[in-house]
Formats: sequence, C-alpha cells, structure tokens
Amino acid sequence: MRRYGLIGYPLSHSFSEKFFAEKFEREHLTECSYSNFSLSDISELHAVLADPSLCGLNVTIPYKEKVMPFLTSLHPVAAEIGACNCIKIEGSVLTGYNTDVVGFEQSLIPKLSPHHRRALVLGTGGASKAVLYVLRKLGIEYKVVTRSLRPGFEDLRYEQVDAALLASYTLIINTTPLGMYPKVEEAPPLPYAALTSEHYLFDLIYNPARTLFLLRGEERGAVVENGYDMLIGQAEESWRIWNAK
Repeated sequence: MRRYGLIGYPLSHSFSEKFFAEKFEREHLTECSYSNFSLSDISELHAVLADPSLCGLNVTIPYKEKVMPFLTSLHPVAAEIGACNCIKIEGSVLTGYNTDVVGFEQSLIPKLSPHHRRALVLGTGGASKAVLYVLRKLGIEYKVVTRSLRPGFEDLRYEQVDAALLASYTLIINTTPLGMYPKVEEAPPLPYAALTSEHYLFDLIYNPARTLFLLRGEERGAVVENGYDMLIGQAEESWRIWNAK
C-alpha cells in the first residue's frame, strides 16, 4: 500500500481526501490511499512520518512555513517562495515543493484581462507567498494588505484600502481564511461599494464555493473565481511529483 495524506489544522473544510479517493477509484489505483492528518501542533508530524508506507503529503493552513525544518531539501521554487505545500517522501528523504504556484497560475489566467495590472493580495501566509511569486512572474504590480504590518515590508492596513485605491488596483486576491467554512459569515473588511465590473476577485477558499467576499463582488458586477480549480491543479501537480522517477 502506498499512502498519501494532508496535514493542517483544522481540516473540516478540506476536499483533498475526497478528491484523491475519487481519483484512485476512477483510475483503479487500489494500492493507494489518502488520509487527512489534523495536527493541532506541527510537532505531531513526527508520528505521521513514522509510517514507512507514507509516500507523500500535502500541507495546508497553518503549516506551509512551519513544516520547513522537517524537510531534507527544497525544490528551487519552494525555496524562493519560502513555503511548502507538497512533500515527496523517499525513505528518510523529504523534499519540499510548492504546487500552489501551478494551481493558482492555471486558474487565475483564464479570467485575467489586460487592465488587471495591479493587485491587492490579502494576507501574508504561505499561500500568499505563492500568489506573489505568480504575480511577479506575470509582471503584475501588487500591494499586500494585512491586519498586522510586518517590519521591513511595505504592507497596507485594511483601513488604507479606499475607493481611490480600488480604482487602480482591480485584481483582489484573498489568501486569508476569512469566510471559509464553517465561518461563512466573515469577509475581509473592504469598501465593497467601490467595486465595479472592471474588478476581478479571486478567493483561494473553495468551501463554500461562493464566499461572502465573492458574493459582494458579484453584486457589483465584478468577475469572480474561487479556489476549486486551483485545488485541482495543485493536487494533480502533487500527484505528478510524487510519482516522478
């Protein structure tokens, strides 16, 4: 049996276990299994790694950065980003990758228009780092919006995001868990009345399919996209990495 899984906390929102179970059944991969490992502390990962049949792990909130000390080596993209969401396990060798970049780029581009040249990125976690990597690659200027300013960074507070700023920053990407199941009544504190049909709101959350953030954008005629296609893209890229010779 080849075992795979997802580490994070909490995992009540995650579709990964279901996705891989359906993939294994569809592709008749009877020797494979995928499990959720809900870890209240990253130190609990030691027990998970003790399983010799474990071949790979996905990593989600809040461990995309905290998992780094457990790794033997890092793929160059993961090293540049400073966050890992995919681990290939070969005996005692753990190699860290970032497949969020593949999933995000693939799902962002189809609805991207020429006027989406400036972006506001909400949040500073591991997923945010992957998003910023893709924006740099695509030549899209960005500002990071956060509740707590980081020393040495030119972040914005949410209170600084006003109608004038939104007029020129027409791509808004939510990398925070605000609005994720079960707290679906939450949304990033933005002046949503200033949104127009020129705006593109991308939410990395996929459960629910329409967060309050996206619903408020839709009400103003904005283009919206959730994180489901990104999830599929990064999951398939993880599978490719785990099985690459």
